[in-house]
Amino acid sequence: MLLLQLRLPESPRWLVLKFGLGRAEEAQKVLYRLRPDGYDVSSELEEIVALEGRQQRTSRGNRGWSGLRQPWVRPALAVGCGIALFTQLSGIEMIIYYAPTILTDNGFSKTTALWVSVALGTVYLVMMVVGLIIVDKVGRRRLTLVMVPGTALSLFALGAFCVTGHSGRAYVPPIVACLLAFMFFNAGGLQLMGWLTGSEIYPLAVRAAAASVQSATLWGTNLLITLTLLTMISVFGVGQVFWIYGMFNVAAWLFVWWRMPELTGHSLEDIERHLKSGRFRPRDFARVSQANTSRGPDCAYALALLGGLHPGDFPSLGTRRAQTASAEAMIYWSMILLMTRRLARSRPARA
Repeated sequence: MLLLQLRLPESPRWLVLKFGLGRAEEAQKVLYRLRPDGYDVSSELEEIVALEGRQQRTSRGNRGWSGLRQPWVRPALAVGCGIALFTQLSGIEMIIYYAPTILTDNGFSKTTALWVSVALGTVYLVMMVVGLIIVDKVGRRRLTLVMVPGTALSLFALGAFCVTGHSGRAYVPPIVACLLAFMFFNAGGLQLMGWLTGSEIYPLAVRAAAASVQSATLWGTNLLITLTLLTMISVFGVGQVFWIYGMFNVAAWLFVWWRMPELTGHSLEDIERHLKSGRFRPRDFARVSQANTSRGPDCAYALALLGGLHPGDFPSLGTRRAQTASAEAMIYWSMILLMTRRLARSRPARA
C-alpha cells in the first residue's frame, strides 16, 4: 500500500487550498493527467478556485463539526450514513466472520468450511475490482439497485435451506453456490458504495467531520452485528437470521431507490450546489454525459485516510485505485489461504 500510495498525484483541490494560484498550473497538469481526452479542464479548475475562495470566507461555525448542524448538509449525511449502515446490515460481516462457524454447526467439516471462506474472499476481491472498473459506466445508483436484489435472494435461499432441514452434507453444493452468489452481488454493489459515497457526497467545509460520522456509523453497526449475531442464531435459528438479513437488503434497496442520487458524472462542486439549492433527490440529478464529465470513483478514500490525506479530494485515479484495492485484499486473503492450508494439514478431513 505504501508503494502504491507513492504513485498518487497531489490533489488539485489541496494544491489550490494550500498555495492558491501559485500552484494552479500544477493543479491543471494533475487534472489533465486524470481526466479523459477532450475534457474541459480549465472550467473545472475555475470551479475549484472559486469554491475554495468561498470556503475560505466560510465562518468557523459553518465548518467541521459545527457545520454538520446546517440543514442543507443533512441530506448528504443521511445518504452517507444510511449507505454505511446497510453495507453492514446486508450480511457481509455475518458471512465473513461466522461462515465457518455456521457451516460446521450444520454438519460441514472444518476443512470444507475454511475452504469455503477462502472462496468467498476470492469472489470478494474479484468483484471489488470489477466494480471499480464498471461503476463509472453503469453508474453508482444503478449498479447498487441491480446488485442488491441478488444479495437478498441469496440470503432468502440460504434461509430456506436451513429452515426446511436441507442444510446437511448432501446439500453442500447448492449452499456453497448461494454463499458465493451472495458475495458476488454484495461485494460488487453495496460494499463498493459504502466508502465511495463518503469520499464524494459531502461539502468540502464539513467533509472530514461528515466522513468521520459515516465511518463511525459503519463500524458501530459492525460492532453491533458482531456482538448480537450468535445470540440471534441461538434465539431465532440460522435460517430465520438469514431471512432477517435478507429483509435488511430489501430495506437497503428501497433506501437507495428513494434517497441516493446518481452521482456519476457530477463534480464535487456540482454535488455541493445541489445540496445548497435543496435539490438532492434522485430525480434532481440528471445523468451527465460520460464523454464530457467522466470522473472516476473516489475509492481512494480509505487509502487517503491511511496516508493522512484529505479524503475525497482525489478525482479519478482509475487503474491505480483498483491496484491499491486489489493489493490490500490480496494480502488479506492470502493470509487466510495460508492459515487454511496449515489447518487442513494439521486436521484430518472428516467425511
